[in-house]
Amino acid sequence: MSTAKPAPENTATSSLQSPGHDHSHGHSHGHSHDGGGWSEWPRTPMLRSVLVLVAVCAVATVLGLIALWPSEEDLETAVSNADEMGLVTDRLSAVVTDVTDQRCSYSTPERPQLCRVISFELTEGPDEGDVLSLPEFNLLQDRVTDRVEVGDKIIVGYEDATDFYFYADRDRRVSLAWLGVLFAAIVVGFGRLRGLLALIAMASTLVVLIVFVGPSVLDGNDPVLVSVVAAAAIAFVSLYLTHGFTPTTTIALSGTLAALGLTFGLSWAMFEIARFTGLATEEALILPFLSENINVAGLLLGGAVIGALGALDDVTVTQVATVAEIRRRNPNLSSAELITSGIRIGREHIASTVNTLLLAYAGASMPLLLLFAVSDQSLVMIANSELIAVEIVRTLCGSIGLIAAVPVTTALAAAVLRPTEDESSLPEKRPPRPKAIIYPTNEEPSSPPHADEVPSPSPLERAPRWEDFAPDDT
Repeated sequence: MSTAKPAPENTATSSLQSPGHDHSHGHSHGHSHDGGGWSEWPRTPMLRSVLVLVAVCAVATVLGLIALWPSEEDLETAVSNADEMGLVTDRLSAVVTDVTDQRCSYSTPERPQLCRVISFELTEGPDEGDVLSLPEFNLLQDRVTDRVEVGDKIIVGYEDATDFYFYADRDRRVSLAWLGVLFAAIVVGFGRLRGLLALIAMASTLVVLIVFVGPSVLDGNDPVLVSVVAAAAIAFVSLYLTHGFTPTTTIALSGTLAALGLTFGLSWAMFEIARFTGLATEEALILPFLSENINVAGLLLGGAVIGALGALDDVTVTQVATVAEIRRRNPNLSSAELITSGIRIGREHIASTVNTLLLAYAGASMPLLLLFAVSDQSLVMIANSELIAVEIVRTLCGSIGLIAAVPVTTALAAAVLRPTEDESSLPEKRPPRPKAIIYPTNEEPSSPPHADEVPSPSPLERAPRWEDFAPDDT
């Protein structure tokens, strides 16, 4: 007589759930991950305030772009002034045809000097195909052309007023183009659609900087205001374009704008206290001659604001994604527990990001650091110089903004990514308890069974032992 075996517990449980129930639960679960959708935002006061703040910033950014959009007249004036100063020259590609080292034309028997003469063939321009020669390069003083060889592609400058060609740089356009193609292929191959959108966002950032920021500052507009508007526009376009128009992206954007405002306020205060002039570099000294309306110190402050934006985007997006993943793994966490977990992870991220900012500024200033190393000045005096002090202010103020972005973004994300009522009422999932050995009620043993008669737990129900990995003798 055969006896029907009871169904396994998981099978019985699954049989009680109708397909309609599975669909309903899956919909509710996914719905909560996106912050309950846009429909829940108007019913929550804090979220409604965030949405209003982001909308106001968006309108202000658009109005700022319209009001500060550059005019062609002032830009043409700046270009004309640069032309008169000899800063505007034609750049033409050429190929080196001959490299000859000979005595300099101004060399004397008493002081013989060796010079290098480079001949080249123009590959573009009105004189295309002509073979010309560059002025002599004194090998004792020149460190630019010492690696130029026959067949190298170079860039030569041409001054129309004097009909004069000069060496400008090497032609690296082909290698840079291939590197760009490789970068785009890797980004799209790894990120797919998201990677493609990231490339489009990068291109839009370059457009804002080249088309709007530069010409608008040359137009006489306040560089600080121009930089703030540009930073906000870049944040809106890059975040929404890359991550989609979703509530979670809005939270990341709001955290970015809040931290950016704090960074700007601290930077502005420090720039005023330190009284930076912005004239510590050679290119900054030339700018007032191009346009009398350029505020060089404000341009320096605006650059600090735009420079901090890239790291802020990274931190805020990461924090929102972290909170979303924690909520997805455990919907029963309270908002306080979710914030605590998110901030704990954010601390690790900030520790490395702050060092990244320092290394980025230090790496870009390596030649300057070497000059200071041989200047025989104290570390405090070196830090006091405007070139170094500006980088210190940028690093520290940007780091403070990054730190502030972590709790702000985490708290907002925890408020948005709260579970729905259906999910919060679900029982907490716990691991299954091990099954106990139950003896039949009609055959209760009078004494404990022998050790050989008691079934031992399988390796999956207990901690592994060395004998589990021993070979089978049978």
